[in-house]
Amino acid sequence: MASINFAAAQHALVPDETVLECLERNGHEIPFSCRTGVCLSCMMRLRCGTPPRASLDGLRQGQIEQGYFLPCVCRPEETGEDLEIEAPTDAELFGRAVVSELAPLSAAVCRLRLRTSVPLFYHAGQFINLRRGDGLMRAYSLASVPRLDDTLELHIKRLGGGKMSNWIHEELEPGTALDIQGPNGECYYIGGEAARPLLLIGNGTGLAPLYGIARDALAHGHTGQIHLFHGSRTAKGLYYRDELNALAQAHENFHYTACLSGEEAEARAANGAREGRAEAVALAEHDKLAGWGIYLCGYPPMVKTAKKLAFLAGAELANILADPYEMQDLRRLPRD
Repeated sequence: MASINFAAAQHALVPDETVLECLERNGHEIPFSCRTGVCLSCMMRLRCGTPPRASLDGLRQGQIEQGYFLPCVCRPEETGEDLEIEAPTDAELFGRAVVSELAPLSAAVCRLRLRTSVPLFYHAGQFINLRRGDGLMRAYSLASVPRLDDTLELHIKRLGGGKMSNWIHEELEPGTALDIQGPNGECYYIGGEAARPLLLIGNGTGLAPLYGIARDALAHGHTGQIHLFHGSRTAKGLYYRDELNALAQAHENFHYTACLSGEEAEARAANGAREGRAEAVALAEHDKLAGWGIYLCGYPPMVKTAKKLAFLAGAELANILADPYEMQDLRRLPRD
């Protein structure tokens, strides 16, 4: 049975146990958010041994070369090799940013803008981990575009029981300094095929990265048609509509469709929204996707369903880029 060496202590793993679970079982407090290898907030570094391939997925090549891996999905029994690991220092992973703006976008969503102490090199649509003073950390996608915006823009939805989201909505103030880690993620605009049609589907604050990706593509001179579908159960969940409609008016090849799936027929008529879930409306309208680029962001069940439907409609898996919000259990509650 494999074991891990951490903080001068040797710990034996039980069958099918991850490194993160083993460390927690032995009293170590390791920062984490999703436990599924998506948010990267639990990243640690290897001193000796070979981690399973799954624990490297999502990391940049430079991070892998420096020995970083994801303990939440690392099961050493797969290789049978003991691992010696260490926690990275703050200076290695985190930078500093200052809150420059907090503004409501809807009853439940606010816009948070951050100004970094040094430039952050990122792609629109990637995400960063945001950490407050007591160590609480959460991942949020970037709605900003490097060549267009001088701050980082995040859309934060207030979640029932959400420690970070409620703190941001109720207590965070401009001028406050926060730690950021990233950028992370591979769901961003890839240039080189300007004529390729793009289909962007999201719900909730999954709109944030899609808004950034669409603006980034247009700023790069993308000439193919870009269709963005944003869904919500309720009308109050459809935010940034003025900005998206303005983008559509400014660019003939950009098209925005709002979708409502809850019991709000009157609201749908008043708001000009389509009836149904965003993925269902989008894939009903675009059922032949061979050669398309697909971007999916938001609630994991929606992303999973949309990915399957897009593949069945002819999209190649390599052209389907997804950013599901696999965070805490509270994110699995019904969403607006």
